[in-house]
Amino acid sequence: MSGGTKALVRQMYDKSGENVIISLRQVSKAFDGETVLDHIDLDIHGNEFVTILGPSGCGKTTTLRIIGGFETPDEGVVMFENRNIAEVPPYKRNINTVFQRYALFPHLNVYENVAFGLRLKKLPEDEIRKSVKEMLRMVNLTGFERRSPATLSGGQQQRVAIARALVNKPKVLRLDEPLGALDLKLRKDMQRELKSMQRLTGITFIYVTHDQEEALSMSDKVIVMANGKIQQIGTPVEIYNEPKNSFVADFIGESNIVDGIMQKDFLVSFAGQTFECTDKGFAKGEPVDVVIRPEDIDLVPVSESMLTGKVTQTTFKGDYYEIIADVDNFKWMIESTDCVEVGATIGLSIDPYEIHVMKKSEYSDMFGDYSTFSDEMDTLSSPDIPVVTEVTEDE
Repeated sequence: MSGGTKALVRQMYDKSGENVIISLRQVSKAFDGETVLDHIDLDIHGNEFVTILGPSGCGKTTTLRIIGGFETPDEGVVMFENRNIAEVPPYKRNINTVFQRYALFPHLNVYENVAFGLRLKKLPEDEIRKSVKEMLRMVNLTGFERRSPATLSGGQQQRVAIARALVNKPKVLRLDEPLGALDLKLRKDMQRELKSMQRLTGITFIYVTHDQEEALSMSDKVIVMANGKIQQIGTPVEIYNEPKNSFVADFIGESNIVDGIMQKDFLVSFAGQTFECTDKGFAKGEPVDVVIRPEDIDLVPVSESMLTGKVTQTTFKGDYYEIIADVDNFKWMIESTDCVEVGATIGLSIDPYEIHVMKKSEYSDMFGDYSTFSDEMDTLSSPDIPVVTEVTEDE
């Protein structure tokens, strides 16, 4: 073990009193010369539902595979319960996995699929029977013991895979986009069930997804990743209400992200006006990014507003209208229960606590303008633009 690695290990031991079950320090990984993980630091605590969230290629699955032992980091240290597990093979780690495609044994029935890991441990048959029945009861599959996996629905197969992973009572369960193959209603039902199982068992769940709604609804902690780096770690409420940069603000829900100037503590200018806010600690005159969520904007009479906009599109969404308006040459999104006609001029009101100020970052000016809802969509619908109906592998 090198001197640098020893220092990282000592740093992790110093944090052992925080119920940290898994620690990654300065972990990097590259494939074919392309960096996939760039010196990430991460602590995962016991009895925690953690979601690693990000777009395709951000490094979330590689992080999960390194934790499970299926990839080895090029740099850094991975600790499990204060033990360096860099050289420990996957089957010797007290970590189980549930995959998106379930990976059930087609020649075994439901009972034997769940019992498989226990039989490998050569446990007594009575103990196996008790554990399997208990686990099938937890996932609501009592009575399905003799069924073949091929006769089950996607949701039922997913429950079998979860039962098989949990029956060995691992310290950590890895879930790699396990609900991606399910339809919307079943996916939402399984979200609730997974969170209930995690609370009931006390096992740490590490869940990987690109679905923001899944992350916000299930997690105790959300880890947002982009370009091989961790952008922010926090509770779902913190991630949504206090994003650290424009990427997080845009990726988690809808956001209007505009350029601003911090005048002084609690006072920021944007869109040609100056507003009170709840943010402080910025330099006077510092350029900033300002985030306003669409649902936090109120429509008011123009005579009572500081901001006005011209409506370019209105879309009915069921319980609200999605309104795109041009405000100071920038397209804003507003969510309102009021229907407003295209072409109308509207007044906008924003309370100070609905304004969130962020430091400028590498992601500034990349998000927040909803021009795609008007100009680009008009271009895409032009009859002069050829429509691609099929893409072959050669393309």
